[in-house]
Amino acid sequence: MSNAASASGRFQTAATLTHESAKAALDAGLSRIAASATEVDCAPLTQFDSSALAVLLAWQRATTARAAALGIVNVPSGLASLAQAYGVDTLLTFRN
Repeated sequence: MSNAASASGRFQTAATLTHESAKAALDAGLSRIAASATEVDCAPLTQFDSSALAVLLAWQRATTARAAALGIVNVPSGLASLAQAYGVDTLLTFRN
């Protein structure tokens, strides 16, 4: 995950977001959201499992708690398919 949110309030995921890295990714993203980030860029994401969905949902809840919306951009098609398979695609705000 990138070290800082950009001026526009965007941060990036790491290349891998699996069960092994989920806790660290969650904490890093929550820190960026606490610093007013409202968009996560998933472009670097190449390896993931259902833990990635749990992390995205947690980030979205944290952003909503701050009376904001989390934009999730550059979502890999495989992750979007996984979200649909688990029935959580309607809970996440994927943008192109």
